[in-house]
Amino acid sequence: MSNSSSIRHFLLLALADTQQLQLLHFCLLLGISLAALLGNGLIISAIACGHHLHTPMFFFLLNLALSDLGMICTTVPKAMHNSLWDTRNISYSGCAAQVFLFLFFIGTELFLLTIMCYDCYVSICKPLHYGTLLGSRACAHMAAAAWASAFLNALLHTANTFSLPLCHGNALGQLFCEIPHILKLSCSHYKLRELGLIVVSASLVFGCFMFTVFSYVQIFRAVLRIPSEQGRHKAFSTCLPHLAVLSLFVSTAAFAYLKPPSISSPSLDLTVSVLYSVVPPALNPLIYSLRNQELNDALRKIMTG
Repeated sequence: MSNSSSIRHFLLLALADTQQLQLLHFCLLLGISLAALLGNGLIISAIACGHHLHTPMFFFLLNLALSDLGMICTTVPKAMHNSLWDTRNISYSGCAAQVFLFLFFIGTELFLLTIMCYDCYVSICKPLHYGTLLGSRACAHMAAAAWASAFLNALLHTANTFSLPLCHGNALGQLFCEIPHILKLSCSHYKLRELGLIVVSASLVFGCFMFTVFSYVQIFRAVLRIPSEQGRHKAFSTCLPHLAVLSLFVSTAAFAYLKPPSISSPSLDLTVSVLYSVVPPALNPLIYSLRNQELNDALRKIMTG
């Protein structure tokens, strides 16, 4: 039996059994992380430098790119280090910092995607009130609320999780430190407090999901009433990138947390963790730039000087 005071480090899930495969995974993670850094960095630069992009939609997209950068920088560097040096260790304080930052950025991403859904709803269903409902002050307040709510949620979960005594060793079956895997190591009679916080967070996530579903029902009803095909195409092109990003984020995260234990395995857990923590930050810039001519023009100006 061991407790948290005697644990100085955790053991993360190894990416592969051989050194050659470890190096292959290192190169793969390096490529994905560089793509995420380049794509999100270009979007941030384009929006910050392009005055014609200073609109609510691009303001929230800039915040989303910042959260994507934070998410990729929280999980991938340690995994790359472990793959390169063939180790599994992460310090106790490093694990706590990783849990906090990952919850902070993934929570911010969820809240920002919900706000961007509201932006789509107002622009299509209430276009005459767009300037009133989404003025610069309102956008700043909504973005600040998203970051602050995610910070508070991450702080509560991290403080509570790492105050639990650990009775089942220090091996985590995950690529990075994550609360469900840490709870498996804790003493069973101490889990109820954290489970209560998880229920509160799950209710908040469910509320965001229901708001998104309701908003898109109203959006599709409004779009289908547009008489011209060109108008419908323009309305759909406004919201399709957001819907694609949201679907990728929600589907991978839902599968990671809701899959039945009977199909759980180290290789599957590793694949799913990469899908919802590493792939979305790398694909989001590509998804948003594919169908947005204004953003493409701004990116082209930056790349050509």
